[in-house]
Amino acid sequence: MSEGNKQVALDFLHAMSEADAEGQARCLAPDAATHTKGFAGVSGRRDRETMIATTAAFKQIVPSGFSPKIIRIVAEGDIVMLEWEGNAVLSDGTPYCNQYVFIFTFADGKIRQLDEYFCTALADRTILPLLAQMGDALAHGNEGPL
Repeated sequence: MSEGNKQVALDFLHAMSEADAEGQARCLAPDAATHTKGFAGVSGRRDRETMIATTAAFKQIVPSGFSPKIIRIVAEGDIVMLEWEGNAVLSDGTPYCNQYVFIFTFADGKIRQLDEYFCTALADRTILPLLAQMGDALAHGNEGPL
């Protein structure tokens, strides 16, 4: 079970990096949720639908993907810990290099809970404004690039 869970965690990361919302959805349990730890604007709890919508938004925000470099992956029972580094360029040309620890909790081979640890201050400065711009554009009927 642990090896299968490790593969699902890696599939999830790949789908997130490539803005593949459908691929990510296949990895998630129906009641999946994520909790981004910390106190920044990107911190907090999100349900499955919000996770998938955020990944879809990465098509415009991180067009070249996160280019994840796996540092380590450890599995025990229904828990998988994935440490990785991302090296991306945002749609506005800003480099976005962050370090992550994702702790996945599985149920029946699907991700039920994801606890995310990363530099939320960096995400607030770089990604959050792009998400806000995208939300403003969608609210005004413009689905084009940022």
